Amino acid sequence: MSRLFMFEKPLGMRDTLPDLYNRKRKVRALIEEEMERWGYQFIETPTLEYYETVGTASAILDQQLFKLLDQQGHTLVLRPDMTAPIARVAASRLLKNDLPIRLAYSANVFRAQQREGGRPAEFQQIGVECIGDYTISADAEGIALIINSLQEAGLGDFQLSVGHIGFARKLFLQILGTEERVDALTRYLYEKNYVGYREHVKWLALSSIDKQRLLDFLKLRGGNEVIEMAFDLLENDSGREDVLQLQQLFEMIGDYGLQEKVKFDLTLVSHMSYYTGILFEVYAGNVGFPIANGGRYDLLLQKFGKITGATGFAIRLDRLLEALNDEEVSVPSACILFSQERRKEAFQTARDLRKLGNRVVLQDISGVKDIDQCTNSYDDIIFLVGKAGRETDV
Repeated sequence: MSRLFMFEKPLGMRDTLPDLYNRKRKVRALIEEEMERWGYQFIETPTLEYYETVGTASAILDQQLFKLLDQQGHTLVLRPDMTAPIARVAASRLLKNDLPIRLAYSANVFRAQQREGGRPAEFQQIGVECIGDYTISADAEGIALIINSLQEAGLGDFQLSVGHIGFARKLFLQILGTEERVDALTRYLYEKNYVGYREHVKWLALSSIDKQRLLDFLKLRGGNEVIEMAFDLLENDSGREDVLQLQQLFEMIGDYGLQEKVKFDLTLVSHMSYYTGILFEVYAGNVGFPIANGGRYDLLLQKFGKITGATGFAIRLDRLLEALNDEEVSVPSACILFSQERRKEAFQTARDLRKLGNRVVLQDISGVKDIDQCTNSYDDIIFLVGKAGRETDV
């Protein structure tokens, strides 16, 4: 084994050093507390799941799954997201009554990356799932909760964009006629390749009126005025109910007092194929990817034998920390430097300080070569050196 290979990590895997770990822990704790205040209960699921269940239900591309075989020959996957595992648990063990359940999670997920991608293959998600509720109130609650969670974490500058996958697909199907042609056009939206979208529309065998409808679709971004624009693009009742849902959602977000954080973007689509209705993404600062996303997935639990509505969201903790890069987490600490004669006194002093919530490091003076360097590393230094009563400084 070469020296270089000894220090390399598998593609997409990263170390988390103490400073970053402390920042993650603080931000995660703030978000978890907010989710619990809204009545969500935290749950854990296994890191390994069966490919035939969670793997195929996850909507993550097959080539992005980490697969392995168990001793019985079953194909397993490292969980690629948390929505599918929670859907499995909810369908099999929790949905005994017809009451919605509110679940939360904080866990690492795994998605294999291409060598040229440069993206993490393991990252942490923190999110919620509201299962058993078909109402727009549940969608509004999810959006309000994600806004409050991000604000609680210290993020001020961000924008949440709301779309409706049902409206987009129904409009395209009205004009294009087949699912294959809809998928081809939708891909440009997923890639946010609006130039390619316009070029694709230009060469479609459609009337000039229908081409213009598809081009006008790109204008469906903004405030409440988007609702009327969306109605104008429809030719029949197909898609009308979806627009009414967005209108109702916007009113509810107003009741939460959060409309300034929410904009419509009806061009929004997702690579997560299980979304069926309202969906949303959150962008912040100079981060080039969504720091969070979510939406309604009313059909996912059918794969586990349960028919019910569901909605939820996930925050990418690494991207959130990138958006918070100017927010340093300061952890005040003290160091007790002690000699062997005062070891017991040092231990007792550290215990008393820790009971008060202080972070305290104990250091035997015989193990320190450079006292000055050591004292520069901590906010407070306590010397317990020599005989008691002779050298005690704070």
